[in-house]
Amino acid sequence: MRARAQAAEATRRRILESAAELLKGRLRSDIRLEDVARGARVSVQTVLRVFGSRAHLLDLALEETLRAMSVDLRGPEPGDVEGSVSAWFDHYEQFGDVVVRNLADESDPAVGPIVEIGRARHRRHVERQLGPQLASVPAERRARLLDALVCACDVYTWKLLRRDMGRPRAQAEATMSLMIKSLLEGS
Repeated sequence: MRARAQAAEATRRRILESAAELLKGRLRSDIRLEDVARGARVSVQTVLRVFGSRAHLLDLALEETLRAMSVDLRGPEPGDVEGSVSAWFDHYEQFGDVVVRNLADESDPAVGPIVEIGRARHRRHVERQLGPQLASVPAERRARLLDALVCACDVYTWKLLRRDMGRPRAQAEATMSLMIKSLLEGS
């Protein structure tokens, strides 16, 4: 009995990992059960028997992916622009492509709320990391400056620099740091 339970759990894990891996490279709407089954080395019927439905499987795979993305970005001290940019890039280099895909798929009712949580977390993180510099900005300008900083530090900025423009990481980090410092100096 124990061997059977272990084999069933291993199959479940392979299916979930296959679906999570596909989520890193495709929109949720483009993931077929046949592809998940092939990646897990099982049949589509096995996928459905284990998870019940494609929607349930993809919900669990997205949760799994988000758990892996919950990297603590608190490493650098607040106020350390270069350290913060480096931490953001560490995160984006690992998860940026899947985040951008989720943003493209945010009209999906299962993805939209997760995207909103990510946006709120990003804003709080930017505010925490650049809080010492924001503290000296008059209140009437602080919210607008924070909006600009959130944009400068966003995954789309990383995508433009690294993916679209093909900049080396060090150059892309220097560009993001320049944007942040320029905004802070202009406040």
